[in-house]
Amino acid sequence: MDTATTTAIEQAADPTGHPSAFHIPHSAFRIPDWLAAAPPDGLAVIARGAGWTFADLAREAAGWAGRLRALGVGPGDRVALLLGNNTTFVALVHAIGQCDAVLVPLNWRLAAPELAWQLADCGARLLLHDSRMRNALGGVRWAECRIVDISAELASGTAAEPEEPPTGIPHSTLDLDQVQAIIYTSGTTGQPKGALLTYGNHWWSAVGSALNLGTHKDDRWLACLPLFHVGGLAILWRSVIYGVPVIIHDGFDPAAVNAAIDDDGVTVVSLVSTMLARMLDARGARPYPPSLRAVLLGGGPVPPPLLERCAALGVPVVQTYGLTETDSQAATLAPADALRKLGSAGKPLLPTQIRIAGPDGDAPARVVGEILVQGPTVTPGYWNRPAATARALRDGWLHSGDLGYRDADGYLYVVDRRDDLIISGGENVYPAEVEAVLLAHPAVVEAGVVGRPDARWGQVVQAAVVLRSGQPVSADALRAWCRARLAGYKVPTTILFMDELPRNAAGKLLRRALRALSAPESHSPEEASR
Repeated sequence: MDTATTTAIEQAADPTGHPSAFHIPHSAFRIPDWLAAAPPDGLAVIARGAGWTFADLAREAAGWAGRLRALGVGPGDRVALLLGNNTTFVALVHAIGQCDAVLVPLNWRLAAPELAWQLADCGARLLLHDSRMRNALGGVRWAECRIVDISAELASGTAAEPEEPPTGIPHSTLDLDQVQAIIYTSGTTGQPKGALLTYGNHWWSAVGSALNLGTHKDDRWLACLPLFHVGGLAILWRSVIYGVPVIIHDGFDPAAVNAAIDDDGVTVVSLVSTMLARMLDARGARPYPPSLRAVLLGGGPVPPPLLERCAALGVPVVQTYGLTETDSQAATLAPADALRKLGSAGKPLLPTQIRIAGPDGDAPARVVGEILVQGPTVTPGYWNRPAATARALRDGWLHSGDLGYRDADGYLYVVDRRDDLIISGGENVYPAEVEAVLLAHPAVVEAGVVGRPDARWGQVVQAAVVLRSGQPVSADALRAWCRARLAGYKVPTTILFMDELPRNAAGKLLRRALRALSAPESHSPEEASR
């Protein structure tokens, strides 16, 4: 690891440079390289109908590692990828690791200035992209970063000529403390920060998930989330650690995902709520095959109407809670509890711990507070952001900024982001609660709720909705629907009708974009009786 990377980790751990209590060292021992240990003849990756064994993947990764070294990539260098979901992305993830370099997966939905900012922020030495991403680059340049279009190399055939690393095999062992990736936070609440993720973070995330969901020899995990997102990247590590194949879709199409579950033997799939809702709409009442054993649902609080719909159809939904900073899952509902604890994100995945912080210490059961996480899946910090690291990691715990509570049995329920909380006339309003009521209306497909400044109440509730085709409904009718189910101060004073809601690449609602929408000042009849 180079001096710059080591210094960044030290600064992340503690702005003074001293060791920090939250950083749990993993490297008292090293463990075998996961790719080298995977069954060579086992199926590793399936994409566009073609498959690679783990031996094929190892050869492809070794070939790319040789080419990266030829481009000057060495230990600690940051290598950025601007690629869609494909086998090349998978091979490069392992190749970058074989060079002891650091992966920086970029969100291809970002604008060119945003991409340029991230390249400069992480000090990328190399950016690899293919022909599909040329337009996304939009003339992006950063003086210290070499930009390479790998399509030319693929077209020339040189990418098919593997060059073995010096040992002749991938790493014989992995240092669990070594930083594997810098993943920029989704930026739903501000400027993105580069979360450092280590091999140890990945290892314990995969182990915790396996202890909860189990592993089956016939498992096939479908990756239709973007691979640049921590939820997509985590699937690639689970594949090599468990020795099971990952099926990769280049983007999300509800009909294609349904077909993969029916025809391609998918047993586990990771989704966010909007994706699952679209799949159910496309499928109708037709049940899923019994081979589908887990639908992991993350990305924020799940609307109760969606969970109830899944329960009625027998869809094996297990809600999960996690962050980029916890390397995907921190808590996940066990399949056996899916109906008994409907709406819960489950218990912490071993060996992770979760607390709910109230104003005077740990909050009692069913009292909402901030979710705190501790354990070996937690990031050692943010790239070159000692102040942000110190704010997020305090007293040995990651302060998530999310609100939730635990029931008497210790099961976690996620309420909302603390920054999204609406305080109207001194009363707390959780946007997810209002969204759930709106989504229960038969005409509403999507709903997003934010607070709008108000001279009288401080803030009032503003909603944006997407309606089902052919099912018009008025704002007054939706307010009446809410009024029958919510306290008066929670009823939206303004409802905007939209063709689609603003979301990031992982499907999370961008509330800041909703806040930026102008809406007329109004005091609805509901306000008079709040």
